[in-house]
Amino acid sequence: MDIWNRHFECMDRSDLRKIQSERLRRTVERVYFNVPYYRHKLQEAGLGPEVVESIDDIRKLPFTTKNDLRDTYPFGMFAVPMSEIVRLHASSGTTGKATVVGYTRNDVSTWSEVMARTLTSAGAGRNDFIQVAYGYGLFTGGLGLHYGGEKIGASVIPVSGGNTHRQLQLMRDFGTTVIACTPSYALYLAEAIQDNGISRDDLKLRCGVFGAEPWTENMRKEIEEKLRIKAIDIFGLSEIIGPGVASECQEQEGLHINEDHFFPEIIDPETLEVLPEGSVGELVFTTITKEGLPLIRYRTRDLTRLNYSKCKCGRTLVRMDKCLGRSDDMLIIRGVNLFPSQIETVLLAMSEIKPHYRIIVDRLNNLDVIELQVEVDEVFFQDKISQLQNLRNRLQDNLENAVGLSIKVTLVEPKTIERSEGKSKRVIDNRKF
Repeated sequence: MDIWNRHFECMDRSDLRKIQSERLRRTVERVYFNVPYYRHKLQEAGLGPEVVESIDDIRKLPFTTKNDLRDTYPFGMFAVPMSEIVRLHASSGTTGKATVVGYTRNDVSTWSEVMARTLTSAGAGRNDFIQVAYGYGLFTGGLGLHYGGEKIGASVIPVSGGNTHRQLQLMRDFGTTVIACTPSYALYLAEAIQDNGISRDDLKLRCGVFGAEPWTENMRKEIEEKLRIKAIDIFGLSEIIGPGVASECQEQEGLHINEDHFFPEIIDPETLEVLPEGSVGELVFTTITKEGLPLIRYRTRDLTRLNYSKCKCGRTLVRMDKCLGRSDDMLIIRGVNLFPSQIETVLLAMSEIKPHYRIIVDRLNNLDVIELQVEVDEVFFQDKISQLQNLRNRLQDNLENAVGLSIKVTLVEPKTIERSEGKSKRVIDNRKF
């Protein structure tokens, strides 16, 4: 099995901790002396850069949140002069001010390195044609995959997101072997391939790297069956570097975190205490090599657990589980915690149901109510009304058993729920808090 950087990806963990300790010391010094925000925050806690002697001292340091980045918009968290920033990226800013990310030349090199690891662990190499259907521009997805693909020597097809007809044409004409996009768009492409009468035998696809949104194991099976590929999960966030923070290998048993660059912790999102190994909690990252925008204990809001055992692939890097959801995306319905992924798991276990749905939450007479609109497979939608009613009742029962909530189910015709060519919006919460 190919490994891009065997030295770091298979390093003895005691040696790795020494490297992490040294890199953390340098990072804390960098932010203390170069970022007024961090200097103020550390001084407020009575801390100086000398507080860090080893990686274990990370627990003494304060947390950073997305609001901190917004409060210092646009460049207040940068640790180098703008003359050293060679790239700017930013989030969409749909829930407030955009979070701005700056990269030095070394940061771009690091990004290319971790993306080379990502693509190699997915099984890609210099003979592959990688079709990047993530968006280019201020979003980090497209360019991240692009530079990683070029670094491993593959032929990169920078088609960007959207324009599905062109995606299919290039996939067929250029002989694409690796597709990179969101998992929901991968399913959309599978639908489009069928609708356009394209034979899967005419395509050379063999694997896909999918991220930027949560997806379940059932959704993975659906993608792998419909596209006849190996579906690899990748994880990243713009604030840390973009894609390339973690990725699955061919074993598909957790995502290897590039922890020689990004140190992970799992905390209780309520108490902020670090949880014992193997616990599910909120993922926190400290960037220990970033120059432009180094972040200390950044709260991702993603919920997962860490596994420090050695992987069958030979990598010793810690693995994170697929994200269960986000602590800030969790719905609380009549006192019950609910994640959209729980609903998706139930849906994808029923062959009559399409993996396209919308969750609508509202409040009627001071009571939270939840409706699930879900597409039915075309074959089953032609059934008698009584059979559709039976399907609806079965789905309602399955959902109630799985999540402990009564959910109104509305079956809709195929292709009536809006498709997304980027991140899919599954939840509409109309409640006024």
